[in-house]
Amino acid sequence: MLMRLILAALLGLTLVGCSQPVEHSSEAPRRIISLDYCADQYVLRFADHSDILALSPGADKRFSYMREEAEGLPQVRPRTADVLALEPDLIVRSYGGDPNVMAFMERAGVPVVQIGFPRTIDQVREEVVRVGGELGQPKTAKQVIEDMDQRLAALAAKASENPEALYMTPVGVTTGPGSLVHELMTAAGLSNFQTRNGWNPLPLERLAYERPDLIVAAFFESKTNHVDSWSAARHPVAQAQLRELPVSAIEGAWTSCGGWFLIEAVERMSEQANGGA
Repeated sequence: MLMRLILAALLGLTLVGCSQPVEHSSEAPRRIISLDYCADQYVLRFADHSDILALSPGADKRFSYMREEAEGLPQVRPRTADVLALEPDLIVRSYGGDPNVMAFMERAGVPVVQIGFPRTIDQVREEVVRVGGELGQPKTAKQVIEDMDQRLAALAAKASENPEALYMTPVGVTTGPGSLVHELMTAAGLSNFQTRNGWNPLPLERLAYERPDLIVAAFFESKTNHVDSWSAARHPVAQAQLRELPVSAIEGAWTSCGGWFLIEAVERMSEQANGGA
């Protein structure tokens, strides 16, 4: 009986100790694992390759902005057992892993950097600076944002007529005010044809009698993002827009995650907004 009490007490102390918040070292972290391709972008940009223990299975795919930098680096499925078996010092995630992954990692004594889901350019700035600092590269993160802001300022200086544009994806959705893509369109000097807030199906009925000045087409280069014939993007009305209007084609990798690379999409859209200049 006494032995059982002693063992129970020791187990309780162990669990309490493991549940305490883990403070990050002031030094750059080592043995880093990212659990999804959004986290991969930050790890590949702000961590030394020698410190990257593993990336997610999507790190080198077409929808990953830093896919070239990911070539040759190990990958791991975002399952708790698989990740812990590699004995990481730091986990970086956006959405990867099961819902309890943060709790499991912290109980195991492995700190987790959680990347948010920015909905504005200001929030992107905040995330880049914060996560870059967590990965031991605060100066680099600030430089990345400074470069992005300089390029945004240059685009704002030449914005002129604000043509009306409709954002379109192969799965038949578009977006209006209240999304990061809407803000990127505004930064590019475009006026959004879609006035309904948030993400919505393509407004096919409206497109039957109204037309934007141009189409912003994203993810059409990705073979993995095409769906069956029921997609609204395959409707004849939508297809007519793509066929008959000017199209600003942007890579899905530029907008699929909130990061500094969004500037690539803004610059591409700005070219079309200013007559392809």
